[in-house]
Amino acid sequence: MRLYNSQSRQIEEFEPYNKECVTMYTCGPTVYHFAHIGNLRSYIMEDVLQKALEFVGYNVKRAMNITDVGHLSSDGDTGEDKMLLGAQREHKTVLEIAKYYTDAFRKDCQMLKLRWPSIVVPATSCIDQYIEIISTLLEKGYAYKSGGNIYFDTSKLKDYYRFGNQTADDMVVGARDDVDEDTGKKNKNDFVLWFTKSKFENHALKWDSPWGVGYPGWHIECSGISYKYLGEYLDIHCGGVDNKFPHHTNEIAQTESFVGHPWCKYWFHVEHLNTKSGKMSKSKGDFLTLSKLKELGYCPMVYKFFCLQSHYRKQLVFSFDTLEQTKIAYDKLLKRLANIKEDNSTIDKNEYDRLKNQFAQALENDLNTSLAITAIFDTLKSDTTNATKIALIKDFDSVLSLGLVDALNNENKEENTIDDTLVQYIEQKIEERKLAKQKKDYALADSIRAELQSKGIELVDTKEGTTYKIK
Repeated sequence: MRLYNSQSRQIEEFEPYNKECVTMYTCGPTVYHFAHIGNLRSYIMEDVLQKALEFVGYNVKRAMNITDVGHLSSDGDTGEDKMLLGAQREHKTVLEIAKYYTDAFRKDCQMLKLRWPSIVVPATSCIDQYIEIISTLLEKGYAYKSGGNIYFDTSKLKDYYRFGNQTADDMVVGARDDVDEDTGKKNKNDFVLWFTKSKFENHALKWDSPWGVGYPGWHIECSGISYKYLGEYLDIHCGGVDNKFPHHTNEIAQTESFVGHPWCKYWFHVEHLNTKSGKMSKSKGDFLTLSKLKELGYCPMVYKFFCLQSHYRKQLVFSFDTLEQTKIAYDKLLKRLANIKEDNSTIDKNEYDRLKNQFAQALENDLNTSLAITAIFDTLKSDTTNATKIALIKDFDSVLSLGLVDALNNENKEENTIDDTLVQYIEQKIEERKLAKQKKDYALADSIRAELQSKGIELVDTKEGTTYKIK
């Protein structure tokens, strides 16, 4: 297995600390709102990474946090508390909000056939661990108390910046000229380990600590949970590319200062999902959820197929036009799989080994899921036995989890496919309606919509264009 390591900025041969068990940590969701499909791209790729490692022979122990306290919206210890904002928005307690959106996130994972990590830990359950780490950092001189809060002193480190060639000025988050006076920080990049004083004096969740009643900073939770459940040596840390700074940079700083040696070997970052107007963002209010895509007639597997056809280190641009093309391709794939019937044939070992090796090589090449999908189509085109094809598809789907085995068994519980002739008819009507609207013939446009609606086809107009769902 060869993986791109964000820390070295190059593809490296994967060599875990312990070949008997690979430790893997995933930055989990901040459960103040639904996950949007851009968030879910990261979790899709992390799930494939774990399954790919297992496919090539490793055992994987994976942990994930659930951020249910202390995540400030600016990522720089300023701004608004996301959990508190969610509670205020819905007139619920922070823990009620956390429970509701954790359950919603888990449902999204189930719809995408993502394996729930064996270790999933709410941040609020490890307060003692954070206090232990912070106490040690104070004793070692890596942290200091100021204005009632405990800060990490970034000036103590020679190599604070790990993921690029940025200067200190480039890396400052939310800094102002008067930041030292306002916060008591010694350095603009210092970050909070524990709050006892903040603008959130009525913070809903607080705990006793040696420094007063308060709550942990965001960055300390991943260090504490990873250390507690995966030990002081970590093989792979995963997250979205936007986590590189400050979150992952600060994790490295505090964890290595705490354990006294190099900590995580490989950093796996997934690039953004963008729209034509830029990165999808909850704060801007322009985000799509998996449930919304389902309402619009798209099976979650279609979105997953869309993601897997692109490399995880490339920015992916989402549009409904592209998703519609993906849906057509996915539906055709399912139909081809459904036509493979079990018979009395036997597995052709040479062809089985060749195609399985092609699939494995794609995964071992920095998780190239696009080439892995090519192996699926090469299998379908292969002049080999049905038994060989069925065995290979089952192997491939153990990693990609695209519902391919369900299609083989004709067990798709959702209506994922529609007749090609119907698709052509709908697309023709959408184009006719578009031309009518351009000519300001709104009566014709409305009649086309009504015609489709009478056939159980609902048109959905979006900024990206017009799509449809079949009732």
